[in-house]
Amino acid sequence: MEAPNHLIAAETPPELSIVLPAFNEEGNIARAVRDAFAGAAKIPMTCEVVVVNDGSRDATARILGELKGEFGSRLRVVDHPVNLGYGVALRDGFHASLGRLVFYTDSDNQFDLGELKDVTPLMAENDVVLGYRIFRQDPWLRKFVSGGFNRLSSLAFGMSVRDLNCSFKLFKGDVIRGLPLDTPDFFIDTELVARIHRGGYRYVQKGVKHYPRTAGRSTVRPSDVPRTLVSLARMWYRLRREPNKREAASGSTA
Repeated sequence: MEAPNHLIAAETPPELSIVLPAFNEEGNIARAVRDAFAGAAKIPMTCEVVVVNDGSRDATARILGELKGEFGSRLRVVDHPVNLGYGVALRDGFHASLGRLVFYTDSDNQFDLGELKDVTPLMAENDVVLGYRIFRQDPWLRKFVSGGFNRLSSLAFGMSVRDLNCSFKLFKGDVIRGLPLDTPDFFIDTELVARIHRGGYRYVQKGVKHYPRTAGRSTVRPSDVPRTLVSLARMWYRLRREPNKREAASGSTA
């Protein structure tokens, strides 16, 4: 008889890892962790939740300690003593994950993780599922800036991706843990999708509902745009010089 979702043998890796980066999310983190386990239970899959506490200065660490008492070894926490950035938090979460599948989302509760039950079947024929936000619940300026950047990035990397920065993405574990990601900030979403596209991995896009924040605030600002454009130019140049997965397999760098 298969073990229920809440029982994971210590020697058996979970089927699904849910990675949650968190920075000053005291108002969201408890719900985010509980909703992650509840979403996995609907699949059902054995599941671990990996929270990367990226130098939070509020009560996030204390709340995570309390949650550890509730969920035990199914909840793992990676602590950064200082804030290292969203990209570093995600990379550390991916590398700490053990699951055959790895999903990530933010800790702000803007997605219904119950939708994982409709997304995981797509992994039978794909390496990655990229969510895109339906009726995005963000201020108009952020949506305007994000839409322009999305179109520019898709053009630069020769792909057609509807919502690069949507933090509802599911990967095969060996794929995401094997990507040579090095972006320290929010540009990591663009980097990982560009590398997946150029590497020839199979991906599909899936619409997911988006909900407004009810606590905390986003750390993304319009003032981040110039730095992000510089990151885009650097990544475009770097990828043009790197062999992709197919070229590496054939030994060609042309």
